[in-house]
Amino acid sequence: MAQTVNECLTAALDSVSIIDGVKAGTRDVENMTQTKINEKVKRNVDHLEIILTYDGTNDMQPDIVGSSDTRKIDCSNAIITGQEYISANT
Repeated sequence: MAQTVNECLTAALDSVSIIDGVKAGTRDVENMTQTKINEKVKRNVDHLEIILTYDGTNDMQPDIVGSSDTRKIDCSNAIITGQEYISANT
């Protein structure tokens, strides 16, 4: 069964939280190397980028592109934050 826009974006906020938490220093990454932290951030950035391309043409994906849900802004901002974090810590 396909996820709804709401379900998909609610799940996407987990990635937003991880990216924002790493950037703010509030996410527990104490025992991770910088390479592993960057990989974690990159996985979550990639996840958000994929979700924001969902256009409903696949029966298993909701139409995120056509949605007016404002959580898309949080996802877009987290992508930028994550990319900037990786660039600054490479």
